[in-house]
Amino acid sequence: MSGVATDFTLPEGHVLRRSTRAALGLGVLGLAVAGAGALSDHAQFFRSYLVAFMFWGGIAFGSFGFVALNHIAGGRWGIVIRRICEAAMRTLPLVAVLFIPIVLGIHDLYEWSHLDVVAADEVLRHKAPYLNSTGFIIRAAIYFAIWIGCTRLFVRWSAEQDATGDPVYVRKFQMLGRAAIMLYVLTMTLASVDWMMSLEPHWYSTIYGLLIIAGQVMSALAFAIAILALLAGTTPVGGVATSERFHDLGKMLLAFVMVYAYFALSQFLIIWSGNIPEETPWYLKRIGGGWLYVSMALIAFHFFLPFFILLSRKLKQNPRRLVLVALLMLVMRLVDLFWMIAPVFSPGTFALHWLDFAAVLGVGGVWMAAFLWNFQSHPIVPLRDPALPVEVTA
Repeated sequence: MSGVATDFTLPEGHVLRRSTRAALGLGVLGLAVAGAGALSDHAQFFRSYLVAFMFWGGIAFGSFGFVALNHIAGGRWGIVIRRICEAAMRTLPLVAVLFIPIVLGIHDLYEWSHLDVVAADEVLRHKAPYLNSTGFIIRAAIYFAIWIGCTRLFVRWSAEQDATGDPVYVRKFQMLGRAAIMLYVLTMTLASVDWMMSLEPHWYSTIYGLLIIAGQVMSALAFAIAILALLAGTTPVGGVATSERFHDLGKMLLAFVMVYAYFALSQFLIIWSGNIPEETPWYLKRIGGGWLYVSMALIAFHFFLPFFILLSRKLKQNPRRLVLVALLMLVMRLVDLFWMIAPVFSPGTFALHWLDFAAVLGVGGVWMAAFLWNFQSHPIVPLRDPALPVEVTA
């Protein structure tokens, strides 16, 4: 990479650069505590770990989808956070390693992995050609190979564009983006079935994959907005992260809030009105007992509050205010994933376990350290992208 690119890496002494070791330390501590807890209650460990994995891994997956989408659509609205998203999706090799405990806990998480259970259940016998341990592992390996392979191309071409400014890369990014977005939708739909929907193998939803994808992209966008707000005063981000760009990102966040709500409401209305015994219990588990309050909190803070707040033009143009909404969305995404996964193991009874916190801290700390390490090793904006102002690439 050229010397010009080095001038625009994360400044020495910036809070994000200083936070790398702290994030890694917290991550190692959290994983150590969670590992100790696994010795006494390994089933709960794997349940808590799955929530943490889907949340932090979801930011990397969603970043992958967002980068592909931005290369297809173009526009400065995505360029200002492209390097943030690239750094996030460059953690996918680590996410693949973090998936190993899910494989190790397959018998504690998925009832279809038990041959005796499958033999006694006609529905599971029918689904066994797809839902089996070998297929689960092979498909996961294929998913990660596709995501990591596309990521390597995105990152390599991005570095070459920084160095040469060759306009041919715009076309190459568009072609790769089209292939990557289709592969992302296909593979993540299958992955969401494997990793989450099959926790209750008798239940199914044809919109579930799109729901998970929308949530991941929303998580990635909210995370990128939060990081961008911390970079607003640095060079050259300060020259491109204008109030207009934050306004654009705020509109994008509002759009995904509405899209996610549309998918979630559509799934609920179709299943609830159908009143089919194999489908409605999924919601009955999540509105019974203490879970009802979690459901109400999701409706209030995952949709209504951010929806009405993000209607304000002034708020979307103010980084300090917009970042608060972004952080709220990240918290509610974690709550939403917990609401999707935990009731499988405690239907009708809301329960928080200390391993839930340890797993989120452990996985999150390690993932955040990898993200920060990736982010500080590259220029923090695409230096020679044609959509950037001329003065940034000069």
